[in-house]
Amino acid sequence: MSNLSAFIKYQRKKFGFTQEELAAKSGVGIRFIREMEQGKETLQLDKVEQVLNLFGFQLTPSKQQNNAYDIFWNYFNKAVRITLNNKAIKFGIIIKEIIDKTENKIIAWQFVSNNNAIKYQQTLDDSLTEIIPHNDILEIGNQ
Repeated sequence: MSNLSAFIKYQRKKFGFTQEELAAKSGVGIRFIREMEQGKETLQLDKVEQVLNLFGFQLTPSKQQNNAYDIFWNYFNKAVRITLNNKAIKFGIIIKEIIDKTENKIIAWQFVSNNNAIKYQQTLDDSLTEIIPHNDILEIGNQ
């Protein structure tokens, strides 16, 4: 899944839109939405902009980093191994995304370590979790 396709799918589901509703609201065809979410490599940029604008975003160049929406779709609620920028390695489960409401994007992850996972499951005590800023993640993979 590409950065763009993961982002669009995440935003669509967050807003509760079907693909058909997203197509209608953004003024593009359903086929375009499907191709976009499937990661088609060649898309018309003006139509991409129309869809992004619906969610309050625009296409801009930015430095490449781990894609938060890829993490959401592929590693959320799964046992993961996270390597941080400082080379520390953490084993555990990402249990929640933290969203910057002003920019409407994922900025961090609520994480429970393997050592605290069973106790957290029993108590749902947030003091057993930690917040990992998205920008601190160097690498992520399954355990």
